[in-house]
Amino acid sequence: MLGEGMVTLWRFAFTILPSATVIILLLEGINLYRPDIVDEANRPRAINILNLRDSYDFVIIGGGSAGSVLASRLSEVRNWSVLLLEAGGDEPMLAELPMLYPIFQRTPLDWKYRTEPSDRYCLAMEGQTCFWPRAKVLGGGSSINAMMHVRGNRRDYDHWAELGNVGWNYDNVLHYFRKMEDMRVPGFEDDRFYHGYGGPVTIENYRFPSPLLDIFMQSASELNVLNPYNDYNGRSQTGFTLPHATLRNGLRCSENKAYIRPVWRRPNLDIVLHAFVTHIAIDEKSKVARGVHFEHQGILYKVRARREVILSAGAIASPQLLMVSGIGPEQHLIQHGISVIQHLPGVGLNLQDHISSTGSQYRVDNSVTGNRLSFIVPEMLNVRSVDSFLHQADGFFYAMPMCEVMGFLSTKYQDPKLDWPDIQIFMGSLGYGADGGLIGRRGGGITFANYEKVFENIIYTDSFTLTTLLMRPKSRGHLELISSDPHDHPRIYANYFDDPLDMAVLVEGVKFAHRMTQTAIMRRLNATLNIFEWRNCPEVEYLSDAFWECIARYYSQTIYHPVGTCKMGVHSDPFAVVDPRLRVYGVKGLRVIDASIMPTITTGNTNTPTVMIAEKAADMIKEDWLRYGDWH
Repeated sequence: MLGEGMVTLWRFAFTILPSATVIILLLEGINLYRPDIVDEANRPRAINILNLRDSYDFVIIGGGSAGSVLASRLSEVRNWSVLLLEAGGDEPMLAELPMLYPIFQRTPLDWKYRTEPSDRYCLAMEGQTCFWPRAKVLGGGSSINAMMHVRGNRRDYDHWAELGNVGWNYDNVLHYFRKMEDMRVPGFEDDRFYHGYGGPVTIENYRFPSPLLDIFMQSASELNVLNPYNDYNGRSQTGFTLPHATLRNGLRCSENKAYIRPVWRRPNLDIVLHAFVTHIAIDEKSKVARGVHFEHQGILYKVRARREVILSAGAIASPQLLMVSGIGPEQHLIQHGISVIQHLPGVGLNLQDHISSTGSQYRVDNSVTGNRLSFIVPEMLNVRSVDSFLHQADGFFYAMPMCEVMGFLSTKYQDPKLDWPDIQIFMGSLGYGADGGLIGRRGGGITFANYEKVFENIIYTDSFTLTTLLMRPKSRGHLELISSDPHDHPRIYANYFDDPLDMAVLVEGVKFAHRMTQTAIMRRLNATLNIFEWRNCPEVEYLSDAFWECIARYYSQTIYHPVGTCKMGVHSDPFAVVDPRLRVYGVKGLRVIDASIMPTITTGNTNTPTVMIAEKAADMIKEDWLRYGDWH
């Protein structure tokens, strides 16, 4: 008899070969027939390291979403020299295809972080740890994410301002959201108060929906929870509608494509790829950031910054680099033999993330319509789909089944009159069984044994997933160094559900998602929760609050939104790391500009707010170093 999980393991192994064959065909076909994706003339070229200058006005650490924006905007000033250092390479061609975004997790394009084990969350995952993909590629998260374009809620930014962060209220940051956008979603041609046109980042709807999209929308309509404006980035965030996405002609529009490809030839902008920054050079007496040390092809280099070093390495690497460079909690640095340059106890604290419950898998009866309603990967990952993509610019590879309809709702713990939802729901036309464990199981890190025990009965059947996300957690995590070596990943303590209110809110959200499956349209399809999920906690009452809590604890999953570890705050806040102009307290010539500066997490996906932060920060840097007329 096969051991526990062996059925899933063998299926996974035998699925990889035909899937890999299709991917190879797709890649060869792109090279032959899709010059728009190859884009050879516009893809950025790194400088020859022998041509590296001794010094630059600005040295940017990290070519992710924020770093790409900053490199583009700061190099607009012709007499400034800018160096962008990125640890990864250029984004691969397959990253352009929306459907393939999960395949880059656990590859060389991923830092492969994991949280510390817990007995309170990620219980179905390998080692009871949560897998935290973080991009190691030019464009950062925007090159491997699900491309969802969500600004957050106006009250998020007004709250930042209420904390003392002057200039970060919604009315001030709205300009930067508009500035980044090139809105191409039909029906939004003239909404110039909320949306921008002609900006670097193209906004579209996903192509190639499944038949479930209309059913999802009908179920929301039956419950009277449609967004009245079809736009959660506009007048009201509350309700369900089709997601906006950072797409251009149906393909990914990363910050690399939006900001770097048009400008990388500027003579004042140098880019070094595969550059691993080891630490920031800071003068211990004057406490001035003087430059950066980095490794490239096994050789250590140092480059000076005449004006500023800008740290844009993300919510994990940015605080780690500060700490190994001597900036952080004094006792923690001393513990690892690091000379303390500036005691900042908040470095690595205030970690927040949008924890989700992904376990709600529903089976539907496609005999009602006589057609497939959801995506079954082996039926779609084939030569026919490759041909459709290459020659008709259509088909499965343009799909985003993980979230065909998106909703924001207020539970009983949040006043709905505030229009500040505390729950986000993804309605996805791809179940955990749709791929035999190839994507969903691997992406979440679910053990083979648990996958076989719980999802074997829905393998390759019509099904969908309702993913519920907690928007504004009360719990806070933190990071700790393992050593002074920047190559050693820090310990990540996510601390999900430390505050019991977080679980209470999430349970209410999951219960509402389940209510959507009880609508008339869903009942006609016999939408049924996968009963085997009860096996995780057989002692609890089916569909009780305890049941949904069990699902949330077993199928906890990050939605890839860690923020807050270099908190922006006023000088009197002992745990603030940067001031409202994103300058590191106590150190001159050093800023942090990325998602780590968020004092509190935004309501929704965090990539677009990160781009806004970088756009605003670029203007602040220009204000600080130039006369108004020199740059405006």
